[in-house]
Amino acid sequence: MAGLFFVIVVLGLWEFYSLLEKANYHPQKSIGLIIGAGILISIHFRVNFSFTIPLFGFFFLELFRKKEKPLVNIALSVLGVLYVVVPFSLFIILYFLYECSNETEVKYLILGFFFLMWSNDTFAYLVGRAIGKTKLWERISPKKTWEGFVGGLLLTQGTAWVLSIYFTELELLHWLVIGGIVSVFGTLGDLVESMFKRSLNVKDSGGILPGHGGILDRFDGVLLSAPFVCTYLLLIK
Repeated sequence: MAGLFFVIVVLGLWEFYSLLEKANYHPQKSIGLIIGAGILISIHFRVNFSFTIPLFGFFFLELFRKKEKPLVNIALSVLGVLYVVVPFSLFIILYFLYECSNETEVKYLILGFFFLMWSNDTFAYLVGRAIGKTKLWERISPKKTWEGFVGGLLLTQGTAWVLSIYFTELELLHWLVIGGIVSVFGTLGDLVESMFKRSLNVKDSGGILPGHGGILDRFDGVLLSAPFVCTYLLLIK
């Protein structure tokens, strides 16, 4: 799991910084990749240091770059780590916290989260294509509709019910709540990534997945829903 997350994070962070470079911004791309990968590796091996310490490296290293708008460069470099690295890091932290308590098999909780995310994306798309008429946020994403959102939400609740039967680590109520969180914040995450791409005048975040765009296109909902799901799981732990 950690290995898969590492690949996703590195590729996603590369895409994020590359998009900014195409728009004539100057984030600390190489350093950002090193810091992002280092944070994920250190968490996996339980190295005890704060998230915040490596991020200050961006401030100091900008002194040597002689680039215009250093404040913007630092802010965008930090944003990449916050947006791409932190969500997947939280899954690994969650894994250790749950496994240490011997209360549940947290791998099923993480797998269930992805099932819910895929369910929401798929059903929202299908319902939206079938009966969608009312635009959800036309300025950002003209194809998304309220009918698709509601359809995705309701059918994801059905998926949560199925998960509660097979993944008994959580009660039905908790699976339903997580399904709701995924539907709301996953949709918002999709809209946020669309906002990013629209502001940078690009259609896809990358081309690593032919026909599907880039890593950020496939995991946009995950990036902004994972922190809320992990927080909920920690609260009910």
